[in-house]
Amino acid sequence: MIKVLFAGEGWVTLQLNIKGFDIFHLGGYQDFGRWFRESLSKFKDVEIVHMPNYVAFHKFPKTVEELKKFDVVVLSDIGSNSLILYPELFKVPMGPNRLVTIRDYVRSGGGLIMAGGWYSFAGELGIAKYHGTPVEEALPVEISQWDDRVETPEGASPRILKPQHEILKDIPSDWPQFLGYNRVKLKDGAELLAEINGDPFIAVWEFGDGRSLAFTSDLAPHWGTAFVKWEYYPKFWYQCVKWLARK
Repeated sequence: MIKVLFAGEGWVTLQLNIKGFDIFHLGGYQDFGRWFRESLSKFKDVEIVHMPNYVAFHKFPKTVEELKKFDVVVLSDIGSNSLILYPELFKVPMGPNRLVTIRDYVRSGGGLIMAGGWYSFAGELGIAKYHGTPVEEALPVEISQWDDRVETPEGASPRILKPQHEILKDIPSDWPQFLGYNRVKLKDGAELLAEINGDPFIAVWEFGDGRSLAFTSDLAPHWGTAFVKWEYYPKFWYQCVKWLARK
């Protein structure tokens, strides 16, 4: 089995509704991880554990030994604060730095994906804050310290550079359009598999004994609204986790 830990893509919402003099509230939950979960659930040799943002804040593994229960870790739309900080904010020390844990997990043989979004890479107003972190060390790209979002409401088409790579094999080069992505810079020694508007779109590299992948657009709506409906969406992610897990 390929065991995948998927962190992010789930949040609680609070809506304030004003009707003249009267005000009422509505609460809810947004599960934007369902497309990724459901795509991988089609494959009998993949087991996926999803930790939405608020769960990962509490329960994301603290040690490399705990993370090694998984072959691949996926971070998507989860800011670094949710992994650095703990619910016990006033406890000294709070606990291990889980960004260090992720880096050391990859270095010791694990697989890592960071997928794009408003709270990935640098993110909206730079708030995701992965620049200068141990997670950036493990990724094949350099991350901005500023807002790195590129919104493309007109649609942007990826250009596949290495269609014969294991990750892209037997997947057409004509991809759906994306509504945005995070602008990053390819590191020396990394391999660029695809670009978008001349910027990195899919990049991979070897880090220590492990492997990592940067996918700079969204694995869910809104940037990936057309992507999640694409018939090759499941195959692409399956080949990603297989390559990262070396299986």
